Parts: sequence; C-alpha cells; structure tokens
Amino acid sequence: MYKDIKLEKGLYNITGKSFTRALTDLDPDENYKDTDLAGLDAYERQLKRFDIKVHGENCDRVEKFFLSTESAVLFPEFVRRCIKEGMDKASILSEVIAATTLTDELTYRGLTITKSGTDNAVPEGGTLPNTTVRLTAAGINLSKFARKLSCSYESIRKHRIETFAVILRDLGAQISRAVNKQAISVLNAGVSPSTLIGDTLTYADLAKFWASMDSYDMTTMLCSPADMATILAFDEMKYCVSDYMTSGMVKTPYGVTIVKCAGLQDGLAIGVDKNCALEMIYGTDIIVDFDKLLSTQCDEVACSITVGFSKIASDAVKALETA
Repeated sequence: MYKDIKLEKGLYNITGKSFTRALTDLDPDENYKDTDLAGLDAYERQLKRFDIKVHGENCDRVEKFFLSTESAVLFPEFVRRCIKEGMDKASILSEVIAATTLTDELTYRGLTITKSGTDNAVPEGGTLPNTTVRLTAAGINLSKFARKLSCSYESIRKHRIETFAVILRDLGAQISRAVNKQAISVLNAGVSPSTLIGDTLTYADLAKFWASMDSYDMTTMLCSPADMATILAFDEMKYCVSDYMTSGMVKTPYGVTIVKCAGLQDGLAIGVDKNCALEMIYGTDIIVDFDKLLSTQCDEVACSITVGFSKIASDAVKALETA
C-alpha cells in the first residue's frame, strides 16, 4: 500500500525513471482500480498519505512539506510539476511539432526532405519523381534553457502552497517562451517571406498566404500579439473569435489555427504544416536540482531543459511580411 512506501531522495536518482515512475513501480496504479484512490497517480497518493493539500480552499502552507524527512522528499516533484504546467501553458510547440526525439547526445543530425519531378502520371519507361531523404548538413547543437529562483525558506514557509505554485508556473512560462523563440528561429531560417497585396494587412492577404502552401496544408499561423489583434479585428473573423470561448483556440474560416507568440517580431507571420515541419529533440526533460532543493529548503530553485529543433520539410513553412 502507498502508506508503506519508504520515501528517500534516491528515488530521484534511478536512471531512466522519473520520480513518479519510480514511485509507481513500488506502488502500481492498478492496485487501486475501483477504489476511492483510482483517480490519483503514485505521487498524488503520497500527498494524500501526508495530508498535504496543494490547492483549494483548505490548501496547506509550504512548510507542510517539511514536517518530516519523508514528506520533504515530495517537494522537488511538486516544484517540477508546477514548472512543467507553466511551460505547457506558454508553449506553442503542440501546434508546430511533427515529431519528438530523445537523445543522450548534445549534437544531433536530423532528417530533411527534398522532392524532384512532378506529380503527373508516369509514362511507360519514364523517370519516376523522386523524394530524397538526407541527414542535415550540419549537426544541431542542443541548447540548455534554465532559470533559477532565489527565495529564502523563511519568506515562503507560511505562504499557501497554491500561491507558491503560481510563482513556479510563471518561472516555467519564462523558460517556455525562450524555447518558443528557438523553435521560431529554426522554422524561419532560410524562408523568404511573401509580401502584402497592398500597404496594410487584409483578410485577402491571409487567404493568399494560406493558399501559397500548395504542397502542404497550412495548419498553424504564428503571429505577434499586435498582428493577431489586427487579424481578429477583421470582419471576416468575427464569427471565428467566438470559438475561443469554447476551445481556447482561434481558427480562420478555412481552418488555420492562429497562435499568438510573444517571441515573434511584429510585421512577420509564419505559416506551418505541423504534421511535417519540425522535429523537437530532447536532450533532457525538465530537471530540478532536487538535492540542493532538499538540503537548502528551497533557498534556491534551479531548473533546466535541454532541447533542439530540426526542420524536416522546408516547403511546410511559409512566411508573410505583415507590414
């Protein structure tokens, strides 16, 4: 049972396993099928064991984690989960990533696609059109994105856990925005932007931009907050904006998801077929320095993620000068 698990910081050190995965191996989820604990994972069961409430009306204070050496072991995973939640909320990657790869190396060579010939029927004895797959010309160096939160235990111990979680999610969002910029830079590399029909951005420009991706299907358009505001003000978009109230996403009448991206400069929009455009390479998932976090009682919260990006199909990315 979950109450009999011995919690120790060595659970963070098992190669190839997250803390929650290590807990789950000791306390399998299937043991709780058709019980009151069925909806909880192994980590959440440990929070229940030590009666630590991390949100809601009866949310505990941060110091509740440190009432015992075993309950303190749960704190780094709480920090990691909050940071990840903040990263996921601010990330644009779900709308542009076609594939995800894990690697132990700091340099990675992705795959690229080039096409030759036509899509016409091939006559007898004729030359077949060709799709060529090659390794990228140069290795892709993975980048480490990190941030440190400095705060004394005394300053936060009496604050509600839910309040501290807000700070951690904001930290995660900051990291995620830096990762977004890296993805945008790779997407936009080598792309020659098309220009407007007239002097200012119009709905006709958006339609032409969408149609310019003839070999692929534009699923996503990244734009700056200012450009997105301009687009949402178009009369043609007034019925689409209401979709945001139900789905949290805004789509054009022809189905392109518009993503507001603070890391993108004003005056440039990027169109992407998210099924073919970009590969994300993970060197590490989110890492929290658990040892320091436990030994100093959160005087210093350090976290990082190591990632890189590789463009797969260059024709699956288009750009438009919006000003």
